[in-house]
Amino acid sequence: MRLPHFRFESPRSVAEAAELLAGAPAGEAMLVAGGTDLLPNMKRRQQTPRTLIGLRRVAELRQISNGSGLCIGAGVTLAELIHLRRGYGGRDEYRALWQAAAYVATPQLRNMGTVGGNLCLDTRCNYYDQNYEWRKAIDFCLKKDGAICWVATSSPRCLAVSSTDTAPALIALGADVTLVSASGERRIAVADLFQNDGIHYLTRRPDEVLTAVHLPRLDGWRSVYWKLRRRGAFDFPVLSVAAAVKVAADGTVERARVVLGAVASRPVESVDAAAALIGQPLNDASIAQAAEHAAQPARPMDNTDFTLVWRKRMTRHFVGYALRELRGEDMGEVRRELRIRN
Repeated sequence: MRLPHFRFESPRSVAEAAELLAGAPAGEAMLVAGGTDLLPNMKRRQQTPRTLIGLRRVAELRQISNGSGLCIGAGVTLAELIHLRRGYGGRDEYRALWQAAAYVATPQLRNMGTVGGNLCLDTRCNYYDQNYEWRKAIDFCLKKDGAICWVATSSPRCLAVSSTDTAPALIALGADVTLVSASGERRIAVADLFQNDGIHYLTRRPDEVLTAVHLPRLDGWRSVYWKLRRRGAFDFPVLSVAAAVKVAADGTVERARVVLGAVASRPVESVDAAAALIGQPLNDASIAQAAEHAAQPARPMDNTDFTLVWRKRMTRHFVGYALRELRGEDMGEVRRELRIRN
């Protein structure tokens, strides 16, 4: 498969990139950093921008600072993010983020893929992530060139699934992002970057550049990330769980967040699961109750790997695994077994 023809721009600053976006006709320009998602999509004609605006030469997007919290430029690669654990802010409270980045794809793709790119990753679906001829044979789908969502033919909304690894972790860690356009700048919570629509899954405007991720200081917090996929590497998640807790001196949970990935068109935070933990020790009873609450908003559809009933059932188990690890259990054997079986 070949890429379609396109014009390539290579700005040296965020301001220049924003101006190029603002000056392009609506829908005709897209940003590219590592290109690990966009370029294959272009080959399959899922996305066909006339202009690509490359961000690899924008030095300010590769900056990292560690002051009142951790600020990570959107152009930092996933491989560089993993290595942060040894330096800037590599503390246990950010563990979910290091784990999520390490679970993305393969080393080669992590060397190219960026933090911002993974956050903005296109939603996925078995009926959408096919070559042009395959999609044409079924008269396309609602997400691209068609009029019907083949996952649920009566649905007025595209049900393609969110497959970003880093977003659930960043939401669990209470992170924000900065968005810059030619007309100004705004900062929003990572949770507010997404909406439950397989086509319009981002609230980032087409003229905005995601420039940085901001993590607050999380003294006293612990976090983890768990991912379900068929193979032990490369695959996108069919379920992910990011969990973070702050435990008081008496062993009870003061604050908690539990976030699910790959169960909807956006990451889903389970407020009820977190509430079940607050004021309780991380014992078997509270973990089981939280896992049961977390499974309620998980409504996987038949649009990715494995059966949807089994994926729904696995939500309880994976929330339980995450919370048991936060309790201090050594879950290494379970993780290794999942890598082998998946």
